[in-house]
Amino acid sequence: MSKKREKKAGKRMKKNELGQLIFNLFHEHLHETLSLKYIYEQLNLTTHPLKQLCRDILDDLQADDYITLTEKYHYRLNTHGKEMVGTFQRKSNGRNSFLPEEGGEPIAIAERNSAHAMNGDKVRIAFYAKRRGREPQGEVIEILERSKDTFVGTLEVTRHYAFLLTENRTLANDIFIPRDKLKGGQSGDKAVVKVIEWPEKSHNPIGQVIDILGRTGDNTTEMHAILAEFGLPYSYPKNVEEAANRIPEEIPAEELARREDFRQVTTFTIDPKDAKDFDDALSIRRLRDGVWEVGVHIADVSHYVTEGSVIDKEAQKRATSIYLVDRTIPMLPERLCNFICSLRPDEEKLAYSVIFEMNEQAEVLQSRVVHTIIKSNRRFTYEEAQQVIETGEGEYKEELLQMNRMAQILREKRFKAGAINFDRYEVKFEIDEKGRPVSVYFKVAKEANKLVEEFMLLANRTVAEKIGRVPKGKKAKVLPYRIHDLPDPEKLDNLAQFIARFGYKLRTTGSKSDVSKSINSLLDDVQGKKEENLIETVSIRAMQKARYSTHNIGHYGLAFDYYTHFTSPIRRYPDLMVHRLLTKYIDEGGRSASERKYEALCEHSSNMEQTAAQAERASIKYKQVEFMTERLGQVFDGVISGVTEWGLYVEVNENKCEGMVPIRDLDDDYYEFDEKNYCLRGRRTRRIYSLGDEITIRVAKANLEKKQLDFALVEKKP
Repeated sequence: MSKKREKKAGKRMKKNELGQLIFNLFHEHLHETLSLKYIYEQLNLTTHPLKQLCRDILDDLQADDYITLTEKYHYRLNTHGKEMVGTFQRKSNGRNSFLPEEGGEPIAIAERNSAHAMNGDKVRIAFYAKRRGREPQGEVIEILERSKDTFVGTLEVTRHYAFLLTENRTLANDIFIPRDKLKGGQSGDKAVVKVIEWPEKSHNPIGQVIDILGRTGDNTTEMHAILAEFGLPYSYPKNVEEAANRIPEEIPAEELARREDFRQVTTFTIDPKDAKDFDDALSIRRLRDGVWEVGVHIADVSHYVTEGSVIDKEAQKRATSIYLVDRTIPMLPERLCNFICSLRPDEEKLAYSVIFEMNEQAEVLQSRVVHTIIKSNRRFTYEEAQQVIETGEGEYKEELLQMNRMAQILREKRFKAGAINFDRYEVKFEIDEKGRPVSVYFKVAKEANKLVEEFMLLANRTVAEKIGRVPKGKKAKVLPYRIHDLPDPEKLDNLAQFIARFGYKLRTTGSKSDVSKSINSLLDDVQGKKEENLIETVSIRAMQKARYSTHNIGHYGLAFDYYTHFTSPIRRYPDLMVHRLLTKYIDEGGRSASERKYEALCEHSSNMEQTAAQAERASIKYKQVEFMTERLGQVFDGVISGVTEWGLYVEVNENKCEGMVPIRDLDDDYYEFDEKNYCLRGRRTRRIYSLGDEITIRVAKANLEKKQLDFALVEKKP
């Protein structure tokens, strides 16, 4: 530091003089963090008034977003460039925002400064100078990459022009459609529209109809609209179906000769009652006293779907089958998934199998992965298999009971090792012939479900270990793994604070198994309590999402060091990838595949899995709203399942339908949102509405277009 600055700083100074010195000091130390003590020393601030003045200036610079507080009394120059790249988020109320690529706080983008960017677009913005006390703002100067240009909605057609009224609430304005771009669409039709231009001075984008889905309110139309909204397919390309129709069902003799023959071994499938695609079967036979051979047989899709074929390209694009509330949108053409590959009873089928030798303690003595030919003896539904397990009577009772004993031991071992027991029910609808929901029921996993689950988990883990577990110093060959990271520590702390309100405790530090055992203990403790569903939901939110990757980090939730997906190639593309790589490595002794290629496929499969799950939830939400439309004005008991600044989410106890009590309807007081404690608190009455509170509501409104339920508060139980 210059002597001139040192001398000057020692005297009494005006605020702007000291401000300039502080400004210069930060610019001399670009990208460095400066402690308050260091600033005092460098500027020779020895008196209390000068130190206080320095603190005031630092507070002002921080308020202006000029510097950032990295930790207590440590500051760094905020090096926001004049331009930034990131993702644009569009809101129908015009409160758009920009998420910087390198992270950080969202930046507000006024509608007039949006350059007509669409939701999810990758954009470049000019960053405005921050005004004190205001959120940071910017202006879109370039759209780098469009996220989507098609929208789903309802047509409103007039004599000279038409509009698409969008449903996803990410466009502030409806899409204008010239009459010659309507493709025969009429008012009230659901349609998919592509935006073809958005003139600079026009409020409305201009589009053209690319598909008419049908009449609004028709069940198939609405299900297809949900798929189209998420960019998912709702029909199968003709050329792909034709390619599937050309595949012969007969198995050539030379193919049979190459495979292990399991046609004489007792084999059965256990599936949901409405399943048509049976992609896994189980076989069992006694080898000698106390030793059993258990086969997990998986449909050999890779034999029929060759890499790079027209069927493969379509399956890769889809990456997964989609299970909406009333239908399945298959990954493979119907001829393959429901007929040729499906392990139907009394039909010879090609399989890829994991064969285990196991003792009575369910310990695996040895295993092998082989191509087989099988013939299923019996198709069980879960309910039929469950009845045999419960009564000890029925077809193949010895085999089912033995496998169930082994599965229970495997399950117990898994939880002892630290696997997490999220044993949740599924909400299902009974649907009439017109697709309308007539009743709600809850699907609970029983022993028959768990029997199948344990052997599928064992097969998946075994396959992953065969490729991934290699001697020290050797590199494992490339394989898509199913990975699950440790919970986010901050989310875990938040969960611990939340459950403390109900009198529960959670361990958030220690070994992986310490934490998972504590989570299991919590899940056991809440069973049967009114807060069970709520605490399970909040616990799941604290977990990371499982995904696919060639970089193995293990699966935290299952407590496995190696895990992959091998058992469902009819409905999941990663399983098909695993089958092909296994054949390459085990049968052919092939070199390792391209990590880059398979990591990209893993990422695509993970993304498509998430999108399919969102569509599935949207279809459930639609049916919930449709179900409650028949119950307008009825009163139900429920529990507060979410608290936001705009109102309370309430889940109805008897049918698990969720709706909102808008904050505008809580008119007995002015309510403030306490984010940390998950509650709304009345300013005058101090009345509190908290997450998990029991509550009574009346069904006030049901909006099918928005998939939205509005509830009115009847009373708050003490």
